[in-house]
Amino acid sequence: MEIQAPAKINLFLDVLGKRTDGYHELRSLMCPIGIHDTVRLSCDPAATSGDITVTCPHPLVPSGRANLAWAAAAAFFAETGFSAETVVSIDKHIPVGAGLGGGSSDAAAVLNGLNRLFENPLPADRLMMLGLRLGADVPFFIYGRPAVAAGIGEKLSPFSGLPRFNLVLIYPGCPVSTAEVYKKLNLALTKNKKIHTKFTFESGWKADFARQLYNALEPPAMKLCQEISQAKQALMDCGALKSLMSGSGSSVFGLFSDDQQARQAFDRLSARRGTWQVFETSLIC
Repeated sequence: MEIQAPAKINLFLDVLGKRTDGYHELRSLMCPIGIHDTVRLSCDPAATSGDITVTCPHPLVPSGRANLAWAAAAAFFAETGFSAETVVSIDKHIPVGAGLGGGSSDAAAVLNGLNRLFENPLPADRLMMLGLRLGADVPFFIYGRPAVAAGIGEKLSPFSGLPRFNLVLIYPGCPVSTAEVYKKLNLALTKNKKIHTKFTFESGWKADFARQLYNALEPPAMKLCQEISQAKQALMDCGALKSLMSGSGSSVFGLFSDDQQARQAFDRLSARRGTWQVFETSLIC
């Protein structure tokens, strides 16, 4: 089985506070985008070993038990009681450490794929609960469509009617640690500076969608990677309606209203020398 595991962007991300379990309470609008890893999955139920093998040639992505995809396969078999020799290979296209959810998406692809191969023993809600044990973003990728996420990201509500914007995305080449970003987040300062952080997409959001985009993690992430602000400005200079960092960074995306303008921005930014990776894609609504 071959599965496309899409990246995601956060069109809105607010941090509401820190919980007693150490996680942060979030409110976010998440959407899959057209950049994806390719996950190849094969199973042999007749093999007695039940071994799980995960490989990925990307130098920054571990193989074997250190890969979240391995944990996903192991969790599926533990939950269902099935056993099969399983081989997972990941062709990595989503930048690593970029706030695009690549590892979580790969894990969700394995869970969804195994569930289909074994004729859906787990209903969607149970599969998403299993995914949550692996990571806060995994349930969203199992869900697979635009959603408002609450809690630590596991409480999902469908969100329909997103404008059909074209998207240019820049990965500036500096992986950012999510843990380090949260360490630098000043929640008191964030609360004092809230201007458009009220979640207004639920009423009248279409009239001025781009201006409502917001990410509370941008300021601390910029302290770790100065090129985030440079990438944002470069997208705005190319005519983006709005540019925003995704997740905890360091990738930045710009929204464009038409294909031609997005293509021109992509061509112009792709010609820039340095460590930037530039993608032209779209929202998956």
